[in-house]
Amino acid sequence: MGRVATVNQIIPFSCVDGPGSRLVIFLQGCNFNCKNCHNPYTIDMCDSCGDCVATCPVNALSLNLDKQGKSKIVWDSDKCTQCDICLSTCPKQSSPKIRQYSVEQMLELIRRQVHFINGITVSGGEATLQLPFIIELFQAIKASDDLSHLSCMIDSNGYLTEGGWQQVMPYLDGAMIDLKSWQEHTHRYITGRDNHRVFSSLKLLAAEGKLYEIRLLYIPKISDIDSEVNAIAGYLTQLPDSVRVKLNAFQHHGVTGEARLWDTCSEQQMLELAARLTERGVGNLVLPNVYL
Repeated sequence: MGRVATVNQIIPFSCVDGPGSRLVIFLQGCNFNCKNCHNPYTIDMCDSCGDCVATCPVNALSLNLDKQGKSKIVWDSDKCTQCDICLSTCPKQSSPKIRQYSVEQMLELIRRQVHFINGITVSGGEATLQLPFIIELFQAIKASDDLSHLSCMIDSNGYLTEGGWQQVMPYLDGAMIDLKSWQEHTHRYITGRDNHRVFSSLKLLAAEGKLYEIRLLYIPKISDIDSEVNAIAGYLTQLPDSVRVKLNAFQHHGVTGEARLWDTCSEQQMLELAARLTERGVGNLVLPNVYL
């Protein structure tokens, strides 16, 4: 029996999650707990406590027993109206609207879209928490005559170990890595984790020619992307010229908790940051298209 993944959402066509048109698989679960997360319901796994069942206005959720006799939330997507009351009800702010996909089921889905896409991107949550599934899926894609032309990419927070990256490297075409902040204490404040492993991932992927994009999040007065611009620019200019540097502007969409009180990043602030990076020799900058 092949690997099975817990999937939050699948977007059959996206043009913002890697090069070209891509099928994007969002896996459930994350090892960061970012205060600014705009998809906080992807962080924790549903523990089938059942608190959300009674709150669903269309009875799309039920609490059943699985083959092992354990309680399990069952989500009926046909009944669901996406009102998201269940998300606000959950004490863990998790989502019961998840599905289990085997590698074979995922390949079948990909084949239905193969004529419309250039590749696959696995995202999250944090995709690499389900690394064995990703490896088996990418292996199968590369070994299939009808799918081998598709590029296989990972969107990650960069916290995977070097050993983990080495396992998936033979089947990986590129990775997109978030650098939430430069200083460790700021990174820990925002995410709950240090950034040492993130820098290790960036170094390894760049050396292997697999670093497609590094993403910098600008949260005015919170992240240190602007105050550490000299150090960051010095770091970025040492990366291969092919690496895209994507600047992300913090907004309130989907954010909960104290981050709702943080200042958002305006277009003018982003343009000023981009100009400062450009002055310091950083090229291949990608700026946001929309500020909401």
